[in-house]
Amino acid sequence: MRDTISEALVTLGRRYLRDAPGPLGKERLAAQYLNPRLRDRPRRRCSESESGARFALDTQDLIQRYLYMFGVWEPNMTHWLRSRLRPGDTFVDVGANIGYFSVLASRLVGGDGQVVAVEASPVFHRRLLQHARLNECDNIRAVNTAVADTRKLLTFILASSHNMGANSIVPYDGTAESTFDMEALPLAEVLRPEEITTARVIKVDVEGAEGSVIRGLLPVLDRLRPDAEITVEVTPSRMEQVGDCVDELLDAMRQRGFHVYRLANDYSPAGYAAARRRRPPAPARWRGPVTGESDLVFSRIDAELLS
Repeated sequence: MRDTISEALVTLGRRYLRDAPGPLGKERLAAQYLNPRLRDRPRRRCSESESGARFALDTQDLIQRYLYMFGVWEPNMTHWLRSRLRPGDTFVDVGANIGYFSVLASRLVGGDGQVVAVEASPVFHRRLLQHARLNECDNIRAVNTAVADTRKLLTFILASSHNMGANSIVPYDGTAESTFDMEALPLAEVLRPEEITTARVIKVDVEGAEGSVIRGLLPVLDRLRPDAEITVEVTPSRMEQVGDCVDELLDAMRQRGFHVYRLANDYSPAGYAAARRRRPPAPARWRGPVTGESDLVFSRIDAELLS
């Protein structure tokens, strides 16, 4: 009986978090009750995002849990992509995970547009294909490969299934939950010529391997359309563990005519609850050093805010 009541309270709490107007108690509800409960006693459900897309979710995993609780992943990035992508565009999603951003972009670019969803994990690649079918996204080309600056074999390590999106080539000293090997290709070889020339946004989120991915893209940057923008999630400490430096990445992009912007991000449950009731900020010009995990946007637009 107690478990039944607890499950009912989780259902009611989630409904309140997602649907009730106003902020009363939502940050505390998300952070102190729903997030740990759904992580430690996971649910497996088919759930709709706030855009109406459907996803088969396992709340043990961070991304899937947040999608179940809030109906959105990375709300500021979600809002920014909605402001950039138009029918007929091409969106490239490197590190596509279960396909949240790929499915979102599929709807934004429409039948005349194209999404290239690149994911190294065979498990997530299958989930991505499942979600593309579930949402009838016929314009997604899913590619199961790793991305690097040269052709090479990479070993990926997953430390915990509580955050399956953290599959990474970064060395890990603890006991790994799983590992897999995957052949890597430069992004310029993964993409077809027409996908390079029509790409409006290229999104890179590869858990520390961003420097290598961008080096593999540099040879074709001059073939991108003038308004193309590249967004990269970087964590300087993780990049350093694989021999890369975030400053070198910034310098390489600036030398090719791109300006650097930073998009605010907050992965805390309370931050998500707050973000759903605020207007998301535009990416702001970034001049200083990047010292912590950051969502960077590279654009040829020269402004203080990338609105």
